[in-house]
Amino acid sequence: MIKVEGLTKRYARMAAVDNVSFEVAKGQIVGFLGPNGAGKTTTMRVLTCFLPATEGRAEVAGYDVTTQPMEVKRRIGYLPETPPLYPDMEVCEYLEFVGRLKGVPKSNLKQRLDEVAERCSIADVKTKLIGKLSKGYRQRVGLAQAIIHNPDVLILDEPTSGLDPKQIIETRDLIKSLAGDHTIILSTHILPEVEAVCERVIIINKGKVVATDTVDNLTHRLRGSEAVTVELTGAPGADDVQRKLELVSGVSRVVAKEGRGGMLKFEVESLQGRQIRPDLARAVVESGWQLHELHSAAFSLEEVFIELTSSQAAGGAQ
Repeated sequence: MIKVEGLTKRYARMAAVDNVSFEVAKGQIVGFLGPNGAGKTTTMRVLTCFLPATEGRAEVAGYDVTTQPMEVKRRIGYLPETPPLYPDMEVCEYLEFVGRLKGVPKSNLKQRLDEVAERCSIADVKTKLIGKLSKGYRQRVGLAQAIIHNPDVLILDEPTSGLDPKQIIETRDLIKSLAGDHTIILSTHILPEVEAVCERVIIINKGKVVATDTVDNLTHRLRGSEAVTVELTGAPGADDVQRKLELVSGVSRVVAKEGRGGMLKFEVESLQGRQIRPDLARAVVESGWQLHELHSAAFSLEEVFIELTSSQAAGGAQ
């Protein structure tokens, strides 16, 4: 649904986006991550035909952003970080105006306006001036304008910026409900938001893509070795358990963690390429302790992001 090949955007001698390539399949929600100045917004502006690329090509819904920009614009909904709203217009008046601009048939416009107002939880403010709305409501109106023409692709730049926790949860739920019907590329600095909403992640740093994969695959690939969380009870003390676990074949490190409800908890790392879970379970059971939990412990997305966007990773990761 979105295909980017060798995309480059230069300003004088500086490359804001440098030979970027990625694909987003139909119906997916993909998180587009990177530190400030990484090239996220520039990439989005090229995809939405606001900026021309210097080199490379991009297709959205099967149409080239350079040679067929009007066809692309008909098939995308775009919510920039600051929603494009007119404060002196009423919500329903504004959405009707946007719907007409985006080619919604007049016979279907009122029905479509009611549908997006209900879906974005703004039906109760349809007759209010946009300038009188809270930040949360303005963000929802911005999302409503992005979907009013039922586009194939949604491009959302920081859609929860400035919202309170309740509004963030509501907006996340709305975005998740749009998956399947729409292909969504979502730029955000809020990493838990990506873990909660997105199926895949694209990480960009200094204008280059440094990783693209599912969150789970990224965390396991980056670690390389296996990491396992062990929770147990019935042991005389944490020191005894740690010594026992350190003797298991293939274990490289054992770290005690804060347990819950009187349980002892440890994070155990393996040597490269070793599978240690069966031997860990056997060691606990043979010691007469009660094993409550044994599961893989991957890097958090925050750790992955920091690792891949560090200066060292940016120089070599691809």
